[in-house]
Amino acid sequence: MQLPRSIQQRSTRRAFTLMEVLVVVAIIVVLAGIGTVAFRYLSDSKESICTAKIKVVENAVVGYNLKKGSFPGSLAELTERDPNDGSPAYLEADAILDPWHNVFIYEPGSLSKSGKPRIYSNGDPGHPKTIANWYQ
Repeated sequence: MQLPRSIQQRSTRRAFTLMEVLVVVAIIVVLAGIGTVAFRYLSDSKESICTAKIKVVENAVVGYNLKKGSFPGSLAELTERDPNDGSPAYLEADAILDPWHNVFIYEPGSLSKSGKPRIYSNGDPGHPKTIANWYQ
C-alpha cells in the first residue's frame, strides 16, 4: 500500500525553507531595533530622574538653611529627625541616592551662582556625565 502524496512529502521534509529563515531573521532584527531604542530612552529617563531628585535635595538643603541658619554638613543630616524639637527628617534615606544608587555629591562650602551649595551626580558609572544643580 502506498501512502498519499501529501503524507510522503511531510515525512521527507527535514529542513527549514528559505522563506521561514528570512522571516525569523526579520523578527530578530525588529526586536533588536526596538530594544536599542528602549535602552536609549531608559538612559535618558534616568538622567531626568536624577535632575529632579537633585532639585528635591536642593530644596531640602535650602529649607534646612532657613530653619537652622547654616547649610547641613552632609546630606545624611537631612535624613535624620531633629533631636532638639523632634521634627521629622527633611528627606527619606533613598532621596539622597541618584538613580544609579550612589549618594549625591554635596559641597556645602562651594556655592553656585544662585548662592546654593553644589549638589551633583557623576551619572552612570559606565558612561560618566555630571548632572548638577548649577546648570539649571
